[in-house]
Amino acid sequence: MKRIIFLAAALILTCSLAAQNKMLSSKQLMSRSLYPQTNMRGFQFVGNTDQIAYVQDTVLYMGNPGKTKARFTLGALNKIMVASGEEALSYFPYCKIVNDKEFRFNANGKVLLYNMAKKTLSVVAQYPTEDAKNLDMEETGYKSAYTQGNNLYIKDGSKVFSIESADQDIVFGQSVHRNEFGIEKGTFWSPMGNYLAFYRMDQSMVTDYPLVNTTARIAREQPFKYPMAGMKSHEVTVGIYDASQGSVLYLDTRRDESSVAERENYLTNISWDPNEEYLYIAKINREQNRMWLERYYVGDGEFDTVLFVESNSRYVEPCDPMTFVPGHPDQFLWFSLRDGYKHLYLYNTDGQLLRQVTKGNYEVQGIIGFDAKGENVYVYANKESAIGLAAYRVNLTTGDMVLLTPAKGTHSVVVNSKGTMLIDAYNSVENPGCAQVIDIKKGKILTTLYQLDNPLADYAMPEIKMGTIKAADGVTDLYYRLITPPNRKAGEKYPTLVYVYGGPHSQLVTDTWLGGANLYFLFLAQQGYVVFTVDNRGTDNRGFEFESCTHRQLGTIEMADQMEGVRFLQSLPYVDQNRMGVEGWSFGGFMTITMKLAHPEIFKVGCAGGPVIDWKWYEIMYGERYMDMPQENPEGYAKASLLGKAKDLQGRLLVIHGAEDNTVVWQNSIEFIDACIKAGKQVDYFIYPHHEHNVRGYDRIHLYEKMFDYYETFLK
Repeated sequence: MKRIIFLAAALILTCSLAAQNKMLSSKQLMSRSLYPQTNMRGFQFVGNTDQIAYVQDTVLYMGNPGKTKARFTLGALNKIMVASGEEALSYFPYCKIVNDKEFRFNANGKVLLYNMAKKTLSVVAQYPTEDAKNLDMEETGYKSAYTQGNNLYIKDGSKVFSIESADQDIVFGQSVHRNEFGIEKGTFWSPMGNYLAFYRMDQSMVTDYPLVNTTARIAREQPFKYPMAGMKSHEVTVGIYDASQGSVLYLDTRRDESSVAERENYLTNISWDPNEEYLYIAKINREQNRMWLERYYVGDGEFDTVLFVESNSRYVEPCDPMTFVPGHPDQFLWFSLRDGYKHLYLYNTDGQLLRQVTKGNYEVQGIIGFDAKGENVYVYANKESAIGLAAYRVNLTTGDMVLLTPAKGTHSVVVNSKGTMLIDAYNSVENPGCAQVIDIKKGKILTTLYQLDNPLADYAMPEIKMGTIKAADGVTDLYYRLITPPNRKAGEKYPTLVYVYGGPHSQLVTDTWLGGANLYFLFLAQQGYVVFTVDNRGTDNRGFEFESCTHRQLGTIEMADQMEGVRFLQSLPYVDQNRMGVEGWSFGGFMTITMKLAHPEIFKVGCAGGPVIDWKWYEIMYGERYMDMPQENPEGYAKASLLGKAKDLQGRLLVIHGAEDNTVVWQNSIEFIDACIKAGKQVDYFIYPHHEHNVRGYDRIHLYEKMFDYYETFLK
């Protein structure tokens, strides 16, 4: 009997060890089941109460924390959907709880409102046709706006108001300035729904850039507007639709119509006055070194005043609209990096600075909400850790800052309307994910909604190490992520891959699950590769000097810092210095080729996707912010250009590009290939015919396999 028990125990142990040594296959790299996921979603508070609501599987739950009850099921919802002539749903949709009786959700191209007490379903907004886009609904009277082609339509009850142009180069109601400056949409409802502000963009002066549709029997050109650095930019104005009058007027943002510079100003961060009397716009000059916060009268569109001006010899880049303080319609919060870090400043509507609310060597990254009296604001900041994100309560008068989410990691929270309770969902390098309801006043966890398990528990897990090294300046800390093969053998050296991005508004090394790594990196480590990433100066969330020190010289400081990472790798006994590669996409593609050409003695292999080759071929808003115009900075553009450096290519380089890339246009890599040919250098090249700037969907597995095969052939 003892022998049988022993054999059984040995069998269980063997099976357990075998399960923990499972290897990822390339076909699994897009598998959602191997990323942490929960069957609970849509956490929110119900109206002005302390009750919470969420969807779990196919059921909507509501109630007090720890005592929620099922309120509605997918089956019941589909029954009413079909009875109302709507298509049944395969899953319970994300829903916005309006109150304890009603919830709103999107389905079948419509916004639907369900009343649980009356058991009625009504359509409150919808796309009228399949080609309609950008549906924007205001929540007081359920007016809506949408676009069809370049035209804008506003629906109010049964009435539809159109804003149209016969000129195909005039675009209404869509995002402008290529989604820079935090711009994500083109329509903006006023607080009470009486007005709609919208963008009007004139692109007639911008050169058409050719893309080619090769799926047609005879390939046909599909041009789009792409304003390149140093060339003519599009011109934008802001209109206001008056719902009561059914009329439109345009703001007087161009006081001098003869001025090209004034017509090319960027109109950003549109904000409504709570009383709907004024519209505020952060106006930025094309040089992007000066910003005016301007106010306009809604009634006639006339310019009123400049509240304040911000300027910087490098650039200014406001990405957050002003936020009015509840109960104080004459006070608002403004984000600024004027003291070197992104912080909140409290102003009154006369443009008077009342006080700087937050201060220190950290960045406030977003506003969550306010308490009931408008005395405290809730924010996200990386005060505890430069690679994490926590929630804080900040007193608007004293600036006192209280940490609300002490758990290590990166947090996403919802605060109730009274500011007394929050729902905190977070994850970290060690924790796949957790969600809790917290009593803010008591600092007490009321209930844990979920704690996720490690979805990779059965797999041979590489070691993920996070740490810091010094930048090339010898002073600044840089954060790195180092992934090493599982069951690494003493004395054995491994091929090593440096994965780089390195550009503005990026942070790859974060206190999130797996340190921000993806399954592709784990797969490479399982296959015997060391994978290393460091966030160099020029990346985000570390202060203005950290990000902007690369101004007018992209690629120089970034590469110097990346090479400090290489020196760190060379100090590790298990890194094979003769088998090092570098990989990156977009800005990271630019960095990959930059590093490969500059240091052929270090990098045996490079793999660059969608690379910027010469910044004169990149768009105005981004390119001119970080490099100025080509005619203003010819030395900087020449130094950053990779065309003249093709002669330095040694070893193997694979360049990949999407043939329909409308971000980093195909011209970049084509001209680099031509430069390599003229220099007598061999280079490997691969095209994804029908992809834009990224390879998406199932084709991404093909991309992973392509790169992995390249490393197996030329690096390993």
